[in-house]
Amino acid sequence: MTANQQGFVVVTTTHESEEQARSLAAEVVRERLAACAQVYPVRSVYWWEGEVQDAEEWRIDLKTRAELADRLAGFVAGRHSYQTPEVIAVPVVAGSPSYLAWVAEETAG
Repeated sequence: MTANQQGFVVVTTTHESEEQARSLAAEVVRERLAACAQVYPVRSVYWWEGEVQDAEEWRIDLKTRAELADRLAGFVAGRHSYQTPEVIAVPVVAGSPSYLAWVAEETAG
């Protein structure tokens, strides 16, 4: 593992259905805004409209360069069905040099 020198992030969002999540993941990767997207089920408990909600959602983790995070967030928000979608970026502090090189290559324009 090496320290993240170039700046990479994992951008996370959720969707209410697997179909929507997989579709969004494919769009993001096709646009080269992320090198990879992982889609998996999660259970979310959150405060919304004055009460605690409990819902099954589909989480999408998108691996990309930090410099694309804002553009990726706008892309996701513009195609999302939620009024207030989760779109957060977490910095990658270390990673396999070959994997990070692959992420850089796959998102390089």
